Amino acid sequence: MLDTLIAGLLRGNIYALGAVGISLVFGVMNVVNFAQFSFFGLGAMLAWFGIVKLGLPFWLALPLVLVVCAGIGLLTNVAVVRPLAKYLPLAAMLSTFAVSQILDNASQVAFGANFRAFPKVLPTSNFRVGNLAFGTSDLVMLGITIVVMVTMSLFLKYGRIGRAIRATSQDQEAALQVGIPVAGVQHVSFVIASALGGLAGVFIALYVGVANPSSGLETGLVAFVAATLGGLGSLVGAVIGGFVLGVLEAFGIHFFGDTAREIIVFAVLIIVLIVRPGGLLGRVPLISSEPLTGTFLGRGRPFRIPKWVWPIALVIAAVVVPLVGGDYVLTTGTQVLIYATIGAGFTLTAGQAGVLALGQAGPIAIGAYSSALLTTVVHLPFWVALPVSGLIAAIIASILSSPIWGVKGHYISIATLGVGTVIVAVIQLVFPQGIYGIPFPEWFGTPLTSPLAYYLIDLGVLVITLVVMWRIRRSHLGKVIASVGSDETAAVASGVRARDYKALAFAVSAFFAGVGGSLLAHQYTYIDPTIFTTLMSLLVVTIVIMGGVNLPYGAVLGSIVLIGAMELLRFTPELRIIVYGLVLILVVRFRPGGLLVRNS
Repeated sequence: MLDTLIAGLLRGNIYALGAVGISLVFGVMNVVNFAQFSFFGLGAMLAWFGIVKLGLPFWLALPLVLVVCAGIGLLTNVAVVRPLAKYLPLAAMLSTFAVSQILDNASQVAFGANFRAFPKVLPTSNFRVGNLAFGTSDLVMLGITIVVMVTMSLFLKYGRIGRAIRATSQDQEAALQVGIPVAGVQHVSFVIASALGGLAGVFIALYVGVANPSSGLETGLVAFVAATLGGLGSLVGAVIGGFVLGVLEAFGIHFFGDTAREIIVFAVLIIVLIVRPGGLLGRVPLISSEPLTGTFLGRGRPFRIPKWVWPIALVIAAVVVPLVGGDYVLTTGTQVLIYATIGAGFTLTAGQAGVLALGQAGPIAIGAYSSALLTTVVHLPFWVALPVSGLIAAIIASILSSPIWGVKGHYISIATLGVGTVIVAVIQLVFPQGIYGIPFPEWFGTPLTSPLAYYLIDLGVLVITLVVMWRIRRSHLGKVIASVGSDETAAVASGVRARDYKALAFAVSAFFAGVGGSLLAHQYTYIDPTIFTTLMSLLVVTIVIMGGVNLPYGAVLGSIVLIGAMELLRFTPELRIIVYGLVLILVVRFRPGGLLVRNS
């Protein structure tokens, strides 16, 4: 057991460094910084490049990594995050996700996408405790972490800028009134956080022995969970959360195997958020609405679309595109239509109920696997499996998420991310090899295998989805759900059971996500858990935000832009993602309410 404990502490050391950076930015800006994840991979690649390609000694390459990461972090805050953070924290968060995509793919362009063996600058296995071998590198990492944490603690307690950071974290408005330069404090926080992210990335490469530009997402998510576990905004909590999570993860892997790692990590997150929403040392949120809810997204009135536009759009989609477009256009169109269906359903949760759920990949995966099993094992026809899989997704997602609806603000969004991740992790545990041979849809015994057939099926499902969402919005139920999203406190005071209506909105969104998953499964004819990633969940969110978070038809436009238009760059996948990130930054900067919403 001692060797497992040591392994957990060594891993927790890395999580603690990453969690401190995430918590620091959140504390002073109230923004979840997804760009922090990318500094893990970037730091590892910069260190590899400095040591292997430039021939620098490790102790010279390390400060170079810190300087470069700090500079990029400062540029990110000045150009992207700060212009949005004060008024639109949700848009600022989405912009950090876009920056993360840009950094990851720019790093792949610069260094290549392959895994690189990280040089053994220090012995890695010259000590042994039980069955655990560790080296001088691990002790150096732990020592540097202790030095960094002690220095940070003294800096925040006694340093002039450190005290300003603490004051800003406690109350930005009060800090401004007493003359603290909040903008400068936020810049310094981003610089420190980015440098810590780069340092953690170097430690990850030392620990596992390889470096990769896209390796930051997995570790970044765990560091984010550690920060939430300790309490977002609490640096001491971030350190404790990192080490606690590292130890829990190590013992979980010891007893249940590596496949249960994500389940353990995110189950801990969900439990903590339910029992102690503010984390172990963080402040419990006292208000119902916080910046990750729909209320705070860029306000504005949607553009009025004349009624004659709808039949013309339907004719173009149902007649012109099939006649003019070839197989490639139709295949791309099916992806656009499927994600538009998922996004349109999601507007009920994100737009009307005011809950930005970040785990939509979970219900999508449930729908895909349910439909695959219903058609391959139970031998139900596709037309029956399609709605049933949506219903199964709604039921399972509702049951698993039922404890989280009392959580407030940022934390309910984080909890939905945990639920979605746990769902996919459980599916991976049960079906590690995926499912092959998913049958094509049939129409009176005739297999529908052509891109045209898939396109028309998906178009029909999308039209039905838009009609259903339109009816819900105009109904009494839709108005009640919208009242919860607009002002939960007033809704509760009026006798509305806000928690139940949030759960109902999420169930409806999960139904359409499950339907979308079913369509994906039968189009691919093969599915495995690697399809249903956190990036899929964030893609659904950005599709909805781009069109207008409260507009079901806005999801169609968002899907056309982010899926259809991006296909023009399909031959350069890294450049494609970079352009996607730039487009997202421009949209949230200049059209924060969405392309179909007037700026207020």
